[in-house]
Amino acid sequence: MTPLLVILGAVVGAPARYLTDRLVQSRHASGFPWGTFTVNVAGSFVLGLVAGATTSPAVTALVGTGFCGALTTYSTFGYETVQLARQGSPLLAACNAVGSVMAGLGAAGLGLAVGAVL
Repeated sequence: MTPLLVILGAVVGAPARYLTDRLVQSRHASGFPWGTFTVNVAGSFVLGLVAGATTSPAVTALVGTGFCGALTTYSTFGYETVQLARQGSPLLAACNAVGSVMAGLGAAGLGLAVGAVL
């Protein structure tokens, strides 16, 4: 049953990542990867929320592993950061690397705190 829950979560998370990325990027003319930044921070918050709420293993599999695993993307974050540096934007690359990690940790911490209250 657990693999099915992970798959179901991913079925929702992957399109959500794509659609969110496209929507956010279409609203920003800068070269900064705001779409990837947004999905990674949102996914960090949701995962923190699930972890903090002491949910059942089924909810953790569905939302934490399936949905958040498909929503967030470390590989795209890494690729876009390297591309920024290669294209002559080392400051944007550094801001993306540092900002994404800090915002993701902050969002996860906030999610943990909110989840503990629920």
